[in-house]
Amino acid sequence: MSNLPVEPEFEQAYKELALCLENSTLFEKYPQYRTALKVVSVPERVIQFRVVWEDDNGNVQVNRGYRVQFNSALGPYKGGLRLHPSVNLSILKFLGFEQIFKNALTGLMMGGGKGGSDFDPKGKSDNEIRRFCVAFMRELSRHIGADTDVPAGDIGVGGREIGYLFGAYRHYRNRFEGVLTGKGLDWGGSLIRPEATGYGLVYYVTHMLEYAGAGGWEGKRVAISGSGNVAQYAALKAIELGATVVSLSDSKGALIAVDDKGVTVEDIEAIMKLKERRRPLSEYEYKDNLRYIEGVRPWVHVGQVDIALPCATQNEVSKEEAEALVANGCKFIAEGSNMGCTLEAIEVFENERREKKGNAIWYAPGKAANCGGVAVSGLEMAQNSQRLAWTKEEVDEKLKNIMKNAFELGLKTAQEYVEASEGELPSLVAGSNIAGFLKVAQAMHEHGDWW
Repeated sequence: MSNLPVEPEFEQAYKELALCLENSTLFEKYPQYRTALKVVSVPERVIQFRVVWEDDNGNVQVNRGYRVQFNSALGPYKGGLRLHPSVNLSILKFLGFEQIFKNALTGLMMGGGKGGSDFDPKGKSDNEIRRFCVAFMRELSRHIGADTDVPAGDIGVGGREIGYLFGAYRHYRNRFEGVLTGKGLDWGGSLIRPEATGYGLVYYVTHMLEYAGAGGWEGKRVAISGSGNVAQYAALKAIELGATVVSLSDSKGALIAVDDKGVTVEDIEAIMKLKERRRPLSEYEYKDNLRYIEGVRPWVHVGQVDIALPCATQNEVSKEEAEALVANGCKFIAEGSNMGCTLEAIEVFENERREKKGNAIWYAPGKAANCGGVAVSGLEMAQNSQRLAWTKEEVDEKLKNIMKNAFELGLKTAQEYVEASEGELPSLVAGSNIAGFLKVAQAMHEHGDWW
């Protein structure tokens, strides 16, 4: 609409969902759901505020803060807070919109939201980050609560930031409640939460491998982008299951394996320490099993791979990179990042799936493949409500079941609503989008949000 600002990231996320719905039989069978799509694509509430804080030199700094409370049909708004200079309303609306349907696929009682600020934590002292978090929570605390909106971490927001934010909320509201997830284990956090997105991604792909008759992870070559939380734990779990990880990356460049050993557990542990200090991969003193290429993403440099896991940020796989992965024999790609592939890249994967059938590359969207992170956040909320903590084994088992159910729900929904020829693998992107949309739209209908 001409009266609305251009929001390219949100428009892309909306278009992906709308195309999946339009190209299925859903609207043909239930035309009333077109109304639901119109309603669900507008946030219930957008909160925008200024954040004024003081740097170590005593200078006043100001940033923009946001919370997009997109949809609460299935439960309290749930979604991370991102601190990064690129943050704007378009990016947060895209992330919040994705979060609605991702949370629906977990089967837990969570709505969708997202928030953050254009504050850049890189290069800031602990005290500057603490002062920013306190100033940010001064306004945000009015709009969140354990039964209203439960933010979590995202890019730029780890355990340190969650601690500062929680402490500020506790002082401002005089309440100790499960208002944030990703908390410290001694004050309401959950075991497996740091590992959850990466582990869940690997568990999801395990079901893709089994369904496609490709066996397990043993002997598979796996290309991974990113080197943060998601990439680290996806890599560790893949190695544990017998795979060879051939790449990691960050915004400055990529580490590529040059021998059959690949990226080792020792490499990953050293990179974890590097990233805790917010240092680039270029500073890693790698051995002769790796080489560093400045200014690139890994996809066209990794050679033959079986599995690709984008785990960095949005739109990190282009059409050309998708074609390179296909040419290099990649058979499975699943997003650890949100909207990791461009629409043109998804089109490459989906065309291959339709044309080559069982021998094609099979693509899984982030809203299904990376929902393990928010799933364990939901499990943290449940533990907070009961005032108890579950064991590592209990949480991991629940995570495995959630990922299995998310895979099977997307698969079953694709088989019901997406026409396919003999031998064609079901479209997980269409099935997951339709399944998440149906759960949310039906709840909204029963609440009287559309009629």
